[in-house]
Amino acid sequence: MHKLPPFHLAFPVTSLADARAFYGELLGCPEGRSSDSWVDFDFHGHQIVAHLAPQEARAVVAHDVDGDDVPVRHFGLVLDMDAWRALAERLRAAGTRFVIEPHIRFQGQVGEQATMFLLDPCGNALEFKAFADRAQLFAK
Repeated sequence: MHKLPPFHLAFPVTSLADARAFYGELLGCPEGRSSDSWVDFDFHGHQIVAHLAPQEARAVVAHDVDGDDVPVRHFGLVLDMDAWRALAERLRAAGTRFVIEPHIRFQGQVGEQATMFLLDPCGNALEFKAFADRAQLFAK
């Protein structure tokens, strides 16, 4: 497998303090540069930037995926299974309200995966997933 370049994602937040608490403290993402209107985070080697833009926060549309109402606009990570389980437990211990509780999707089918969805304090949807067999990531 080739080394993947880091991606960059900018997204709106209603509060930089809430973004710092969620991404920095709860998810453990080191903070990078910042100003009074944005803050960078190291999201497992990827650069995500929370931009203060309360007017951009809006309701999330969802589609059915294997019986779950999956938020259409979301981002996240594909973790290894042990890291996914540890994150699920850390989030549960912190009292996180899940949009979709941690569970196995497409069980026994191509693309079987562990998944969970949650909202950050500003309403952005995140998905964290894992595959027992990472080769299933792009399997048809």
